[in-house]
Amino acid sequence: MSDAEKNDPLFLTTKEVADLLRVKERKVYDLAAANEIPHRRITGKLLFPAQALRSWIDGEDGTDTPDRPNVLAGSHDPLLDWAIRASGCGLATLCNGSRDGLEQFASGSALAAGLHLPDDNGWNVSAVSACGSQNCVLIGWAVRKRGLLVSNEVASRIETVSDLKGRRVAQRQAGAGAALLFENLLKDAGLSESDLILCKDRAHTESDAAAAVATGEADAALGIEAMARRFKLSFLPLADENYDLLIDRRSYFTEPVQMLIAFARTPEFLEKAEALGGYDLADLGTVRWLSD
Repeated sequence: MSDAEKNDPLFLTTKEVADLLRVKERKVYDLAAANEIPHRRITGKLLFPAQALRSWIDGEDGTDTPDRPNVLAGSHDPLLDWAIRASGCGLATLCNGSRDGLEQFASGSALAAGLHLPDDNGWNVSAVSACGSQNCVLIGWAVRKRGLLVSNEVASRIETVSDLKGRRVAQRQAGAGAALLFENLLKDAGLSESDLILCKDRAHTESDAAAAVATGEADAALGIEAMARRFKLSFLPLADENYDLLIDRRSYFTEPVQMLIAFARTPEFLEKAEALGGYDLADLGTVRWLSD
């Protein structure tokens, strides 16, 4: 046993556990009340055995599980993509859409997945609850302005989703959060894909969608405000969406993830988000959902 291990406390307080898990103390009390986290009551005080808590973080049964690769799958986000490079955290990205990200995460092929899946009550929570993954947490990354990226040549003639009828539109890949949202928006406008002229090649990232409009391949695409600014396109806001990170609980405490999260608190990161535009970071790092 190392000297550091000898000096480690046998028990942690509620505040120390909340800081470790990056949740509010109220959530720790709730976990203890539901017997979902190792805890003891000693002389009337709620304490958490450090060794048992570490086993709980690694996996509820305390058994060894294979380490996940340092891969972040799911949906593309320009700010996240930049932060991964700028922080030097060493994460690789596999951006094939939110649904693919969920599948990669469930299979153990990624330690995290970036998601923006619309549901009846908001974003992402219903999807991650239904996927059945254990020992994971959904962390807020940003609320993004989502809308139509429109060519400046036709901007005066596209003021609603209904105005897309007969227009050339860049489409996202099946399973992408933007594709699912666009399907809902078309339905609300009384349209279907058959009313549009769809581009042959599908856009797999936010920048791909914006580039299709900027180069004249499409009149419009569903995208985020940051890309409208970057490509100097007109922007018609339609929704504020939650872009969240689903992270394996054990991987959350590894160096790559912690480096990324620490970098997201720096002035450099905040300045970049402001420069890109369309990002609300008020809930960055907030626990939006925690598996049983």
